[in-house]
Amino acid sequence: MDRREFNSVWGPVLGACLGLSAGAAQALSLESLSQADASKGLKEALEQGTKAAVSQLGQPDGFLGNEKVRIPLPGYLHDAAALLRTLGQGQRLDELVTAMNRAAEAAIPLARDLLLGAVRGMGVSDAKKILGGGDTSVTAFFAEKTRSPLSQKFLPVVTRSTEKVGLADKYNQLAGRAAELGLLQREDASIQQYVTGKALDGLYLVIGEEERKIRRDPVGTGSALLGKVFGALK
Repeated sequence: MDRREFNSVWGPVLGACLGLSAGAAQALSLESLSQADASKGLKEALEQGTKAAVSQLGQPDGFLGNEKVRIPLPGYLHDAAALLRTLGQGQRLDELVTAMNRAAEAAIPLARDLLLGAVRGMGVSDAKKILGGGDTSVTAFFAEKTRSPLSQKFLPVVTRSTEKVGLADKYNQLAGRAAELGLLQREDASIQQYVTGKALDGLYLVIGEEERKIRRDPVGTGSALLGKVFGALK
């Protein structure tokens, strides 16, 4: 989108956020928008949501006790769980589920600084996508900016937590062979990679939920800036 298109589409929205007339909004340039209240308000909202999500998930039962993000058994184990329980493997399956979710809870605090860095480094184009996007716009932003580096930070923590469960190694052996045959996705062929991916999915989901709370009740946040920006977008 060139500058003329940007101003014609986003000028009125950002003008409303800033309390400007339509004519003044049209005159806003990309350079001036980088310091606009709309961008600052969005950053403040995402910082609040990020901190709340990390605090909520990075504690005991943050994943295990939350059905929305609780990490289930992967692949073949999930499909075969009923049969395995009849064969006396129920306790081991439960131990694995607990270990996977505890691993995610232990890893989540590592995400705080990187997520906040992504928010503070947000540019005009990122803000525009989120302000005008749907329910997945926040998830898409964080996934693009942080998923790869967070995967690298999470994996050692997840590995230490899951390697204590013998069933995890057996799953990896079976799943590795299944992946080679094209029967299983590569990312699900390792318990550690599976848990890491699910932990990030849960984290982005909860951050998105926190942002939606702010969008629904911006005044309730106690921030005049958030009330001004998101109140104008309602």
